[in-house]
Amino acid sequence: MNEIEQASGEREQALERLKKKRDFQGHLVAYVVVNAALWVLWAATGAGYPWPAWVTGLWAIGLILNAWEVYFRAPITEADVQREMGRRKPGA
Repeated sequence: MNEIEQASGEREQALERLKKKRDFQGHLVAYVVVNAALWVLWAATGAGYPWPAWVTGLWAIGLILNAWEVYFRAPITEADVQREMGRRKPGA
C-alpha cells in the first residue's frame, strides 16, 4: 500500500469515527430530552408507578452499547486483516 492510499484510508477511518461521534451526541441529546419529558409527564399525572424508569433504563442500555462502539471499540486494522487471513486453512 503506498503512502497516498494509506493516507486516504486513514482519512476515511477518521471521518467515519467523527460521524459516529456526532451521531452518538445526537442520540444522547434525544435520550435526555425525551426522558426528561417522560418524567415530567409522569410527575404531572400523579406520580404513581414510575413507568418512565423502564424507558430510561432500557434506552440507557442501548446508549451504553452505542457509546462503547463509538469511543472504546478499536477499528479494524490491516494487521487484524492479515492475522485473520493467516488463520484460514488452505483448501478450506
